[in-house]
Amino acid sequence: MSLAMTGSAVRPTILIVEDEAPLLTLMRYNLEKQGFAVEEATDGQEALLRVSEARPDLILLDWMLPAMSGLEVCRQLRRRPNTRDLPIIMVTARTEDQDTVRALDTGADDYIAKPFAMESLLARIRALLRRSGGVPEKGTLRYNDLAMDQDAHRVTRNSRALHLGPTEYRLLEFFLQHPGRVFTREQVLDAVWGRDIHVEPRTVDVHIRRLRKAINAPGEADLIRTVRAAGYALDAEGT
Repeated sequence: MSLAMTGSAVRPTILIVEDEAPLLTLMRYNLEKQGFAVEEATDGQEALLRVSEARPDLILLDWMLPAMSGLEVCRQLRRRPNTRDLPIIMVTARTEDQDTVRALDTGADDYIAKPFAMESLLARIRALLRRSGGVPEKGTLRYNDLAMDQDAHRVTRNSRALHLGPTEYRLLEFFLQHPGRVFTREQVLDAVWGRDIHVEPRTVDVHIRRLRKAINAPGEADLIRTVRAAGYALDAEGT
């Protein structure tokens, strides 16, 4: 068996400063699903405190916050030497051109108006983190004769291209990041689907079957090991 992993395991940290609970939950879920670590603050003072305790890689900053506006938070961060270059995206319901100019003049690196498409926000986050050096290339995950190119979103086995659905791709990526380790269905659900999504544990079994069908050709070893009364693992030696 051969086992290798290349690429960085560092997860960029995003601080979301937002007082609308449903939007905060939505952004957190989507960011964590994309592999980011997420911190939260619901007002300006809390945001400044959290940044002082641990500097994030990027801030999603709501303009209209209680007590202290996002603009003032941005001003204060730009005055501090250690946060002068901290990437900040202003998130707001204000859509006038003059509001955009005001936010950028205050020191925001980018500006997105509510409501927004999550894909657009994620693209802006990645672009800003790339410019600031906060997002390393993901690289390639390898196990046995299986390889996942995370940047190209391509999976191969013995140089054969594999076609995976979105859920099967995330499931395989999770196992490739933790080869040999046994995970319960509940642990897999939390990691792949997220804690805020209600999915029956047996759903994992369905997607494991689909994953096996996609990655195992006739005559090839089954790389997914079922551990009775425990769960599943990426483990060729256990088959």
